[in-house]
Amino acid sequence: MKRCDTHNHILEWGSEEIIVPYRSPVDGRMHRYFVDFYIKVQGQTGVVKKYLIEIKPKKQTLEPKKPKRKTPRYITEVTTYVTNQAKWEAAREWCADRRMEFLILTEEHLNV
Repeated sequence: MKRCDTHNHILEWGSEEIIVPYRSPVDGRMHRYFVDFYIKVQGQTGVVKKYLIEIKPKKQTLEPKKPKRKTPRYITEVTTYVTNQAKWEAAREWCADRRMEFLILTEEHLNV
């Protein structure tokens, strides 16, 4: 967050300020998804872009491998995965309607 405050090309940013409604595949009800970050950036060419950014462990972005038997851990991992997929699809649509881009960053992106 300090980098967002000091970087010359970041015009605006916020943490968990944007709320995206989504339908949960687990219970079929509408929920509110608080996206991790909103960032407005002015590129080198002067073009301004807006992003919603979610930060997750890479493991949560990959579909869980089906074990020989369904353990409670596997069920939790599948529930997390399908819920995240629903949130992220809703965020992509929300962003497309507003000429924004939705990004998911993992530890691979942040450890560069």
